[in-house]
Amino acid sequence: MRLSLAFLLLLFTANVPLMAQSDPRPYALFDRAGKPTKYKKLLKAAQEADVILFGESHNSAIAHWLQHTLARDLYAASGAFTLGLEMFESDQQEGLDAYLQGAATTEQLDSIGSGLWPNFATDYQPVVNFAREQKMTVVATNVPRAYARLVFKGGFAALDELPASAKAQLPPLPIPYDKDLPGYVKMLEMMPGGHGGETFPMAQAIKDATMAHFIAARHQPGVPFIHLNGSYHSDDFEGIGWYLQQYAPQLKVLTITTIEQGSVEQLAAENTGKAHFTIAVPELMTKTY
Repeated sequence: MRLSLAFLLLLFTANVPLMAQSDPRPYALFDRAGKPTKYKKLLKAAQEADVILFGESHNSAIAHWLQHTLARDLYAASGAFTLGLEMFESDQQEGLDAYLQGAATTEQLDSIGSGLWPNFATDYQPVVNFAREQKMTVVATNVPRAYARLVFKGGFAALDELPASAKAQLPPLPIPYDKDLPGYVKMLEMMPGGHGGETFPMAQAIKDATMAHFIAARHQPGVPFIHLNGSYHSDDFEGIGWYLQQYAPQLKVLTITTIEQGSVEQLAAENTGKAHFTIAVPELMTKTY
């Protein structure tokens, strides 16, 4: 009788492995080699870095929560941080400063330049407000999109005709550019030839270069600079990271990326090595938009 019950129990449990493999996990963290790691190791690495390029999926609630958490933990550890955001363009810096000083409202900030991203209130305002409360510097790093459109239409040469006031919102011209970087090659393969051909990755490069330029220009020795950007701007140690090597090679840069997988128990081979740390989020995780 005991044997029969044990046999029946074995049959029952054999039919439900997918229902009870493990507890649901909101995210998993992996190191550059794809091995599971802990947040405390990421925090330690961030404390030792000059610049943290926090690559996000723009609608990932987990990424935004961890960005805010990391900013708070770095502040608790060192008493200071600088925050930079792709989501603000360099022509919005004056308005952003006014907001940080309490001299401008969110509505007024939204009226400057390209305005606020639609998900600003849910995804970025909490960490920006935390920086404001602690009187930390917040930097608008991205290129004004009008200038990115100029590059898309006419290449880098189109920037030469801009007035000095506009060029102040850009990195020094001409910007360095390596069309053979794998990320830019991949972009070119997406739109081979014709309109949007060779200038397509150039429009990406002017964004990467501008963000790197303002990170390097506004970095303060001994103060960690947390930069929030789409993962594609820093994945595979290219993009912003490559330009930081051109503008400020002395800076120690830490990269983080955010990816989605069906399961986060292990990191897929194609997602390994994209950054120093990878945040794997379940595909079923709720998104902010």
